[in-house]
Amino acid sequence: MARLLVLRSAPYHRSSLSAAATAITSSRSASFPRLARRHLPSPLRAVESSSGATKQEEAPLAAGEAQEPLPAAPAFVVEELGWGTQLAVKLKMLVAPPWKRVRKGSVLTMTLRGEISDQLKTRFSSGLSLPQICENFEKAAYDPRISGIYLHIEPLSCGWGKAEEIRRHIVDFKKSGKFVVGYMPVGGEKEYYLASACAELYAPPSAYVALYGLTIQQTFLRGVLEKVGVQPEIQRIGRYKSAGDQLGRKSMSNEVKEMLGALLDNIYGNWLDTVSSTHGKKKEEIEEFVNSGVYQVERLKKEGWITDLLYDDQVMTMLKERVGQNDKKSLRMVDYSKYSRVRKSTLGIGGGGDLIAVIRASGSITRTRSGLSISSSGIIAEQLIKKIRTVRESEKYKAVILRIDSPGGDALASDLMWREIRLLAESKPVIASMSDVAASGGYYMAMAAPVIVAEKLTLTGSIGVITGKFILQKLYERIDFNKEILSRGRYAELNAADQRPLRPDEAEIFEKSAQNAYASFRDKAAMSRSMSIDQMETVAQGRVWSGQDAASRGLVDSLGGFSQALAIAKQRAKIPQDKKVRLVEISKASPTLPEILSGIGGSILGVDRVVKGVLQDVTSLNGVQARMDGILFERLENMPGENQLFLLVKEITNYFG
Repeated sequence: MARLLVLRSAPYHRSSLSAAATAITSSRSASFPRLARRHLPSPLRAVESSSGATKQEEAPLAAGEAQEPLPAAPAFVVEELGWGTQLAVKLKMLVAPPWKRVRKGSVLTMTLRGEISDQLKTRFSSGLSLPQICENFEKAAYDPRISGIYLHIEPLSCGWGKAEEIRRHIVDFKKSGKFVVGYMPVGGEKEYYLASACAELYAPPSAYVALYGLTIQQTFLRGVLEKVGVQPEIQRIGRYKSAGDQLGRKSMSNEVKEMLGALLDNIYGNWLDTVSSTHGKKKEEIEEFVNSGVYQVERLKKEGWITDLLYDDQVMTMLKERVGQNDKKSLRMVDYSKYSRVRKSTLGIGGGGDLIAVIRASGSITRTRSGLSISSSGIIAEQLIKKIRTVRESEKYKAVILRIDSPGGDALASDLMWREIRLLAESKPVIASMSDVAASGGYYMAMAAPVIVAEKLTLTGSIGVITGKFILQKLYERIDFNKEILSRGRYAELNAADQRPLRPDEAEIFEKSAQNAYASFRDKAAMSRSMSIDQMETVAQGRVWSGQDAASRGLVDSLGGFSQALAIAKQRAKIPQDKKVRLVEISKASPTLPEILSGIGGSILGVDRVVKGVLQDVTSLNGVQARMDGILFERLENMPGENQLFLLVKEITNYFG
C-alpha cells in the first residue's frame, strides 16, 4: 500500500510500495548543494557468471593492489572446539548465574511472528531482533546443552531480506547435526519460505494455509480528496517515483506498473526457485501446484510439503521421545528471550583478536531526538554521527560494518550522515550491509561506503524526489472557513498559502526546487558509485530495484547477508578469513525510561504498536517536516481497512485542526 503523504512545500526523497507484506516506507529529500567529484577507493563490482550466479569482480584499490573475489559466505560454520576451550566452556556453565543457566538436553524454542527488527533489543524491549535470532542459531549449534530447535512460524511482517537471512541460518544450523523442527499453524508464501528450510515441518490438522501467489497493491485518494475540496499540488521528479501517487493520481502509472512488476517477478521467481530446489522438483511443477489454489493443509502433507499433521502437544511429545525425556512431565525447553542472554563467550565462540565495529541504522531517519524518542525508534542522525566519529577516531577497530534497514527520512540528516560515513571510509574499511530495505535516504547512507552488500530481495535505490502541498480553497469555501496572510517577499507565501492555487511564478520555483533536489541527489549517487551522470540517470529516476537487479546495475557490489559483509570486511582489513575476530556493537541499545515504560505498558495493557509508533513519529517532527513523513500508512499496512479509514479521517481532522 502506498504511504499517506501530508505535504507542504519542501522536496522529499520518498519510496512507496507494498509487496506481499514487504513495504517501502516514505523518505524525504531536501535541496543539496552540488559537490565536486571525489572518489574513494573503487568498490567491488558484482557481475554475472556464465551460470547466472552473481560473483564479485574486484576493481583496483586506491593503493593499486588487487584482491581475490570472495565466494558467498555461509551464515556461520560449526567447527570443533579444542579441548582447552571445551574445558573452559564447562567451567563457565557451572558458574553461570541462574538467569543464564540452561539444563542439559533442552530444546530451544523460538516463535517467529510479526515484525522483526534489525536492531539489538534490550531486556525491556518487546518484539524480535534479527541479530539475536541469528546469534541464537549459532549459539545453539555449539551449545552442548541444546539438543535441537523447535521453531514456531506464524504470520510475519518483515521483508524478504530478513527472511533470507533467517533461512540461511536455519540451513547452516542443520549442518551441526542437531534437529530443527518447524511448526506452522498459519502461513502463506513467506512463512513457508522459512519453514521449508527446517528438516521437519508440522502443522495442526486445522492449520490455515494460503499459497495462492503474491500481490502488490496501491490505493489512490485523489478522487476522495477532490470530493471534499482538497487539491494536491505534487511535483514528482523521477519517472518511477511512486510516492505521492496515492494523493496525486487516480490510478497506477505505466512506469510504476513496470517497476512493481519487476519487483514482483524477482520475489516470486526467487520463491519458486528456492521451494523447487528444496523439494527436488522443477520450478514449473511448483508453480502449477500453487496455481491450483492451495488452502487444504492435507494437500501439503500429501505432496510432501509438510512432514505430518500434528498438534503442538503431539510434536512436543515426539520431541520428548527423541531427546530421551519420556520420564519427564514436560519437554525441557529454553525460550528465545532467556537464551538471548547467553553470551557467545560462554560457549567458547566469542571471538578475539582484531575488532570490527558494527554500526546499526534501522528505521526512519530524523536529525535530532525528541522527548519521546526511544533507542529503537529509528535513526537519529546526531546520535549516529557521534558513534561514527567515535569509531573513526579510534585505532582499535580494523574495519566497520554499517548495517542499514531504512526507507529514508529527513534529507538533511541523511546528507550529514553520508558525509560522516565518507570520512570514516577514509580511515578504515567500511562495508554497508543492507537488510530489508535501503531506499532513498537509506540508500543515501549506504552509497557512502566503498562496498555495498545486499540480499537478493533487498529493496534498493529509489533515487528521486517528491515535493507537494495541499490547495484547500474549495474545502475552505465549503465549510465557510477564511484564511488571510500578510507577507513580505515575492515567494513568502509559497509554503504558507493553502487557501489559493499557486501563481505561475510560484509553480515554476516549486518545480525548479524539486528538480534541483533531484539533480543533487543523483549527482552525489553518481560520485559515490563512481559512475557518470548519464550512467546514474539510467538507474535513478526514483526506481526501486531488488538487490539482485541493483547488483547488475552497479548500485550494489555483492549479494549476501551479514556474514558476506563480514568476509569482505576481513578481506579489506587484511585479516585472514579463518581468523576469529570480535564484533563490537557500537549502536547497542541501553534501556531508557520511555522504553522501559513502553515495554511495560505494551505487555500489561496491550498497547497497540501502531498507536505508539504514530505518537513517536509525530513528536519527532518539527518545522516544515511536520506531518510529511507518511507515518500513518507506514504503520497501518496490516490493519483492517475500516481502521485505516478511521485513522485517516482522524489524521486529516488533526491536520486541519
